[in-house]
Amino acid sequence: MILIHLSDTHFGTEMRPVQTALLDFLHQSPPDLILLTGDITQRATPAQFAAAAHFIQQLPQCPLLAVPGNHDISSHNLWERFMQPYAAFNAVFGIELEPSFENEQLLLVCVNSTRRYRQKDGEISAQQIDAVETRLMATEPDKLKILATHHPFDVVLRRDNRNRIHNAHQALQRWASAGLDLVMGGHIHYPFFAPLQSRYKTLSRPVWIAQAGTAISRRIRDGKPNSFNRLVIGVEMSETRLERWDYLENRGFCKAAVETPWSH
Repeated sequence: MILIHLSDTHFGTEMRPVQTALLDFLHQSPPDLILLTGDITQRATPAQFAAAAHFIQQLPQCPLLAVPGNHDISSHNLWERFMQPYAAFNAVFGIELEPSFENEQLLLVCVNSTRRYRQKDGEISAQQIDAVETRLMATEPDKLKILATHHPFDVVLRRDNRNRIHNAHQALQRWASAGLDLVMGGHIHYPFFAPLQSRYKTLSRPVWIAQAGTAISRRIRDGKPNSFNRLVIGVEMSETRLERWDYLENRGFCKAAVETPWSH
């Protein structure tokens, strides 16, 4: 099974050659599931959500799960932000802000980390912690258990520490005990794979993080190219691997990194 993890498309700042290369890749190697972890638009305008909808119509036919990012809530229309913050998002992706997917190989649970009263930061509530814990504990132990959200649980750059999601430690402690294997997110435009126990040393079991870069936007940072993540799920956990694919001009998307966290 193949899961494609896209993030931070920031429609309104998209680069057409990169978008074309991404669509070409996905049609040449169709996934079984696509995950989009927020900041789908740059300013949450109708035109930008229309561009996102057109892009989605061009994707290969498979289930698609999406969560909003902080850029997907209007920052310039206060009435819209506080009275119907997700109306434009809902028009494209439906009313479910925390979709999930489950089959015989995996459970993927999405959590909405945006808040209308937070312009940039993300947050996990006590109710969300409880709900995810219950879902994880009710799932067969041999499935790969994934949580997806927009804001990161870990960062590489020190200056990104302020971008880590609020209540991360409490959430991860309980979710790890309930069987969580992997967290996927975006927001910082800095792709990396890492074990979360490097930061959260008291987790009861190994949990990995897969952060995606910006898929098609010109808003790259720190020299990191446009990129996306590809999760290849084998019949056995030991056969499952994480891949990062970077965009190279005149070459399209090329494999740039591979991790096999569950091969030991």
